[in-house]
Amino acid sequence: MSNADMSSESSAVAPPVSAGEFKLEVVVLPVSDVDRAKRFYEGLGWRVDADVAPTEDYRIVQLTPPGSACSVQFGTGVSSAAPGSVQSVYLAVADIAAAREELIARGAEVSEVFHEGAPGARFRESDHAPGPSPDLYSSFATFSDPDGNGWLLQEITARLPGR
Repeated sequence: MSNADMSSESSAVAPPVSAGEFKLEVVVLPVSDVDRAKRFYEGLGWRVDADVAPTEDYRIVQLTPPGSACSVQFGTGVSSAAPGSVQSVYLAVADIAAAREELIARGAEVSEVFHEGAPGARFRESDHAPGPSPDLYSSFATFSDPDGNGWLLQEITARLPGR
């Protein structure tokens, strides 16, 4: 690995953030094994934007899920949080069954599709009701990376006004 390995796509000029806008750009994931995490997310089909290690004590890897404007970063000297401590990071998908099958085909262990049996149940496995929900924004599935950082797939087939 070179000290600066960045894709040409990641170096494209992006539009500036306008006054009053706050665009979520990156979520930092604490991991115990940087190479294992990179292989996992690459295996899911996420684009590698950067893998930079200017010193032995600092390495930063950035990947972006397909279709996302927000990326993830992890590495050495990047986070003091415990590996696996990030939970319930949402990934919005148009077809939860198809997204689930694709992730499984790429090696992820993904829960069955569920909906909330009680308010807030998406965050409590014990209250998951099996199967998709007929309600907008209410069908979910979960998976974790090798360290236990948790992802929450949410099916969104239409946006409410104002989004």
